[in-house]
Amino acid sequence: MSSATRRTVAAVWRIEAAQVTAVLARTVGDLDLAEDLAQDALLAALEQWPRSGVPAKPGAWLLAVARRRAVDAVRRRATLRRKLALLARDLPDGIDPIAALDLDRQVGDDILRLMFTACHPLLGRDARVALTLRTVAGLSTGEIARAFLVPSATVGQRISRAKKTLSDAGVPFEVPAGAELDARLGSVLEVVYLIFNEGYAATGGDSWTRAELCAEAMRLGRMLAALASGEPEPHGLVALMEFQGSRLRARTGADGAPVPLDRQDRARWDRLLITHAEGALRRADGLGGTGSYVLQARIAACHARAPDMAATDWHRIAALYAELGALTGSPVVALNRAVAVARTGNPAAALVLVDELAELPALRGYHLLPAVRGDLLRTLGHPAEARAQFERAAAMTGNTAERTLLLERARSCLASGTGPDRGSDPAPPAGR
Repeated sequence: MSSATRRTVAAVWRIEAAQVTAVLARTVGDLDLAEDLAQDALLAALEQWPRSGVPAKPGAWLLAVARRRAVDAVRRRATLRRKLALLARDLPDGIDPIAALDLDRQVGDDILRLMFTACHPLLGRDARVALTLRTVAGLSTGEIARAFLVPSATVGQRISRAKKTLSDAGVPFEVPAGAELDARLGSVLEVVYLIFNEGYAATGGDSWTRAELCAEAMRLGRMLAALASGEPEPHGLVALMEFQGSRLRARTGADGAPVPLDRQDRARWDRLLITHAEGALRRADGLGGTGSYVLQARIAACHARAPDMAATDWHRIAALYAELGALTGSPVVALNRAVAVARTGNPAAALVLVDELAELPALRGYHLLPAVRGDLLRTLGHPAEARAQFERAAAMTGNTAERTLLLERARSCLASGTGPDRGSDPAPPAGR
């Protein structure tokens, strides 16, 4: 198989895996079996697409093949005769699975079912988030581990235990209602934002951003906002993601290299997304929103409304981060507040705040801590120390494009001595 074909199959799988798994999970009622069937369909694609070409509707092809495999699996399990009848009705024996190219109309609902099942109260918070990121977003255990700053083995164990817990309890694949919906909504919102974060600032690979993940997270967020329309936080999350998503085109140059916030061409920001975000934020505010996503959306709005970096209301941003930090206790929120404090014209005070965070266990593997510290040291006239911090940050990140940017900053410290802060684009704080 050519490398180009393999890359094509991998890209299709990344986009379609969650939908295929969600439909299968609803049909067979078993997440492990659904994932196995989806993987079988992927193997079939790897075998057949190099010869036949990628079909016009690859997701439908994968689903049709997986359903055919499901029929075979159910036939081998006498206890699932009822599901065999259901599958046989959906896909008669006389139908060639390759020709069944219409996606299930319930795909959107199926993904919601899958999300809420993965966020069942039987599971702990970390397990809920990890399982949903794995099954819905298709992130690897390594990517999830970097998002949570924990070892990959820990994430793998959480996912395995979570699937076994759901299977042993016979948890149904359904969207909850009433009080049960309220109990699970926070976890689902957190997962959606983590998916967005992985797209907005990819933890690994060669690309700094992955727009398809951001688009998927925004789509899921809008579905949740429609489902829980009377709650402010889903609307706040949609506003936050759309404000940030509006900057995606400007965050990389023509060569794919990262473009920090202070150097972005704001004419490339997506004004339509910003308009949508403003509407979602108004809905959240109208519902009395004071939660973390609403506060973060207000911070993002400050950036979106400013014509340039100098006109940004950094005092308001610093105050909002202080309010958000009091609410969440997140060390990454505190780090972002330090960036805002520096922008108000007080880098020395910001460095004190950053140094207070340096010993926190949660930030010891977080590359943006030394990156921010390097910016501050350079601004304060300590280029050698700044260079060491940028090099340390570069060694800690798994993203090739970001590593290149950090090493360029390190080299610039020697080339220019002291200089202005180059405009750190702090990471979104939720879930970090």
